[in-house]
Amino acid sequence: MLTTMLVLAAAQATAPADYREMRNWLCRPGREDACTVNLDATVVDAAGKKTVEKFTPAANPTFDCFYVYPTVSTDATDNSDLVIDDAERRVAMIQAAPFRRTCRVFAPMYRQVTLQALQAVMSGKPLTADFTLAYNDVKAAFDDYMKHDNQGRGVVLIGHSQGSRMLTTLLAREFDGKPERMKQLISAMPIGANVDVVAGQRTGVLKNIPACAEADETGCVVSYVSFRANVPPPANSRFGRATTPGNGVMCVNPADPAAKGPVVLDAYLPTTPLVGSAQPVAWSKTGGAVTTPFVKLPGMVSGQCVEKNGASYLEISLTVDPSDGRTDEIPGDVMIGTQRLDDWGLHLIDMNLAMGDLVTLAEVQAGAWAKKQAAK
Repeated sequence: MLTTMLVLAAAQATAPADYREMRNWLCRPGREDACTVNLDATVVDAAGKKTVEKFTPAANPTFDCFYVYPTVSTDATDNSDLVIDDAERRVAMIQAAPFRRTCRVFAPMYRQVTLQALQAVMSGKPLTADFTLAYNDVKAAFDDYMKHDNQGRGVVLIGHSQGSRMLTTLLAREFDGKPERMKQLISAMPIGANVDVVAGQRTGVLKNIPACAEADETGCVVSYVSFRANVPPPANSRFGRATTPGNGVMCVNPADPAAKGPVVLDAYLPTTPLVGSAQPVAWSKTGGAVTTPFVKLPGMVSGQCVEKNGASYLEISLTVDPSDGRTDEIPGDVMIGTQRLDDWGLHLIDMNLAMGDLVTLAEVQAGAWAKKQAAK
């Protein structure tokens, strides 16, 4: 009897979350939540002049975006709970909400591996958190979305870091080699995590879902990890280096998937950090502080997919002029005190470096997907 009770208790403890419970969604259409917030951006030109770009959500979006957030939970446990707190609200604003410009955004809460668990592993302790629990929640949320909300619409899968790990697993198990499910996949954007490909090829861990090669290609993957041009991935890098011999790491430039050289990125840089705290940035050398959630620096940030010294990544370059009126530097490195962790690259702003491009690319791909559907 006791053994039966313990087995039942364990099963209940690890059962996926119930996504018919609306409180288990961080963002979903038709309500006020973490994604229906002010998303205005301050545009700082080279002279330091500031103007405000107002955010306007799509009035009647024709496709959906399903977003899974990165490691942000500050819960004092190995796996998070499902209670929405400031950490989840902040990441929704920084990474998910901008997609409301073009799609309906669905973003589930999930019992992710927490920052505390990640920090323990980084300090040399064994992993005790449960990635399976996290994945099962994400899959349950996606299944609920497909059953109750999708109604035949095209969908873009979007994630960052741990969220990208969840989505890559979902793609491998639920989409790869399954034509019926693939019919509704506009594209997938697992950013800020290694997606292995066979060296010189567009597929790899996802055997039948290739890296996107053109902006209007559908049923493909847009993925990259970002590093400064002057701080490339070190030998012990967490990102950009495949662990399987013969493999590389996917890099697709969202500003132009076909580009071979550097492309100016449409960056929307957050004025508050993704995790933790940071000193305010003087984006302009003149005038008052920036008070909007995002800042844009037109023409300053460029990206190019490169393969150098065994690593594949989006190389970020800054075009600056010390004599002009705006900042010559951008934040985004992972720091411990004053020490920069080079093995993380620009992980904290992977998505925001090209946020405008990602949103535009999703819209272009959705248009191409719709044309294919209409032609059938």
